[in-house]
Amino acid sequence: MSTRQARQSAPPPRPPRAPDDGEAYAMLRRHAGHSSAFLALNAGNRRFRTPGVDGFVPYREGGRRHVFPLGGPICAAGDRDRLLTALLERARSEGRRVTAVQLPRPAAELHARHGFTVNQFGASFSIHLDGYGLGGQRMVKVRNMVNRARREGVTVTEVTAAEREAPQVRADLDAVDRAWLRDKGRHVKELDFLIGERGGPGAPHRRLFTARHAGRTVAYVSYSPVFGDRSGWLYDLTRRLPDAPPGTVEMVFATALRRFQDEGCAWLHLGFTPFVQLRPDACAFGPTSGALRRCLELLAAKGQAIYPAATQESFKLKWRPQLIEPEYLAFQGGVTPGAVWRLMRLTKAV
Repeated sequence: MSTRQARQSAPPPRPPRAPDDGEAYAMLRRHAGHSSAFLALNAGNRRFRTPGVDGFVPYREGGRRHVFPLGGPICAAGDRDRLLTALLERARSEGRRVTAVQLPRPAAELHARHGFTVNQFGASFSIHLDGYGLGGQRMVKVRNMVNRARREGVTVTEVTAAEREAPQVRADLDAVDRAWLRDKGRHVKELDFLIGERGGPGAPHRRLFTARHAGRTVAYVSYSPVFGDRSGWLYDLTRRLPDAPPGTVEMVFATALRRFQDEGCAWLHLGFTPFVQLRPDACAFGPTSGALRRCLELLAAKGQAIYPAATQESFKLKWRPQLIEPEYLAFQGGVTPGAVWRLMRLTKAV
């Protein structure tokens, strides 16, 4: 058999194995800079990789024809184009369209160069902890809420990963989850796929603070690690009982903030909120959809009954974050009703 015949009969190279949880976490530590990059470890996410690149793209599938990457390629800056190109080729070979979700500005610009239509989706908020404090007139409402919870007898404790496995602690946290979801009602959604989780592969690396009152757990807040130039912690997931004393969540947040400062942490990231801080010039670097922009603006103005974006934004703004950055959606080949519908289904917005 000739060399040419051998090459023609050889099977195509097998795609590289997806990184396991430990490998994916190590890649995040080496390459992630996006404040929400740790969401890549959420249960249910898949991980695409290509030969020769130290990194991966977290994604989920939406039906048979759609792929939804989250946050952009996680790899060295010089490899991002190569990794995205490989993902697009894989999707093309499977007859799928790519819609990227919650992209920071550099990743949105990368997608625009690949012909994607890009729209701002919302914004992320961050606090630089160096010199930050709760003093002064601007923070008086926050201090009053924290002091009110303290007077009511609320106490806050950090619960280690090992302690969270204790049956009673787990039962207490499960009870908070059930009550929180029941109180929200069936019409109010949380954007699954875009928020953190208590369990899953990332659980050992998260930090969790609980609030107790009158002998029971009434709230908890979890924080995920953030890597890169603005390393620190991400305010990830909040749950509270409907009858928790006013100021409970503020007290948990203030306690964690001080703990992080004492440890020398530089940044506390408040996370992404959709439909807020929409700016007319946010997508000047590439093609955008006017129709989608108007829909997002309508959700920002009228969609509180469906998704509490304004309430989330208000909570984050009262902590006086110094950094507010736009985040983006990117649609391969333009915005289509099918892609929007599948994204809404994936995030459980409908």
